[in-house]
Amino acid sequence: MRLKISHRTEYHYDVPVHYALQRLRLTPRGGSTQTVLSWAIEVTGAHEEVRFIDHFENETRLISVDGEMDAVSVEASGEIETHNTAGVSGAHHGFAPLWLFERETPLTAAGEAVRDLAGSIDEGSDLDRLHRLMDTIEERVAYLPGATHAGTTAEEALIQKSGVCQDHAHIFASAARKMGFPARYVSGYLMMNDTVDQAASHAWAEAHVTGLGWVAFDASNGISPDERYVRIATGRDFRDATPVSGIRLGKAEERLAVSLTVEQ
Repeated sequence: MRLKISHRTEYHYDVPVHYALQRLRLTPRGGSTQTVLSWAIEVTGAHEEVRFIDHFENETRLISVDGEMDAVSVEASGEIETHNTAGVSGAHHGFAPLWLFERETPLTAAGEAVRDLAGSIDEGSDLDRLHRLMDTIEERVAYLPGATHAGTTAEEALIQKSGVCQDHAHIFASAARKMGFPARYVSGYLMMNDTVDQAASHAWAEAHVTGLGWVAFDASNGISPDERYVRIATGRDFRDATPVSGIRLGKAEERLAVSLTVEQ
């Protein structure tokens, strides 16, 4: 499937910003699940300082504002040919060792609720257990925009039984690690069948299975990602893979606007 994507992020400030630094993880890389046909990032109101491949194999750019700017915009767009691999992205690569994905992070630290969830999935093959984990999260944690925030932990979202795709991915990664699987967070895009315009990018999780490598699970939709999904970045949790993050100096109030289209 060929997907056309346009993702625009705009920052507006009520007073000029003297300095800001933004980290962009907005560039898809080719692999078994996708072929990048074209991709470009256009930045207005800031300039690129450096670009590099981080230890999770994410193409990363740093852009900075140094002056009296009151708006910054970043637009990523291009075309991706996607391939349905039943969620299997394959062998582990990159500078980060596989054991790193067995470690907890502040966002994925397992409390009693996550430990109980992981302990309840105790029979079947590795894939059967992971699919059952995904289905259980979908059943127990309702998709509810606004119920959580960027700092909500897996444990908190599981206890309150609501959240968004970020929370589902964190819960899955946290529980999968307790079940003995290396697990990671994936940020990207999803072509929805009923709409082109979207409010935000998507997220899901992957577990490393002996003999298969990384296998993806989207607990928000109850499926392993297919040709409607485009991978952008991976990491131990949201903070490692967030598309745009950064810092700024000064007392300016920030207003964020995001527009995203994903279409065939």
